[in-house]
Amino acid sequence: MDLSEISDELFDRLVDEALEDVPPGVLRHADNVAFFVQDDPPPETPELLGVYDGVPLTERDSGSFSFVPPDTITLYKHPLIRFSEDADHLREEILVTIVHEIAHHHGIEEDRLHELGWG
Repeated sequence: MDLSEISDELFDRLVDEALEDVPPGVLRHADNVAFFVQDDPPPETPELLGVYDGVPLTERDSGSFSFVPPDTITLYKHPLIRFSEDADHLREEILVTIVHEIAHHHGIEEDRLHELGWG
């Protein structure tokens, strides 16, 4: 897919649509998570589609919920576009990446995500 075909506005719309399609319950307890979009991941991980940055819920104690900045999930636009065949596939890959990163927020590791089909 040619990067020039996907405008920032279209990509943002696809992200919004994907967020609406997140399976019920997945966003539960993710109310202190901020979503961001960046064009590219760090140079050392050029094919990274998204990343969760924060403390998984399973690793927090009761005091860690107050006065902490939000965890973040960042989607990387250019690798997602390169990975996709068309706009529909891109939207699906955005959804898979969002669910994958939210799962990390819930403490689910890579192996389990692959078993569940969200790897």
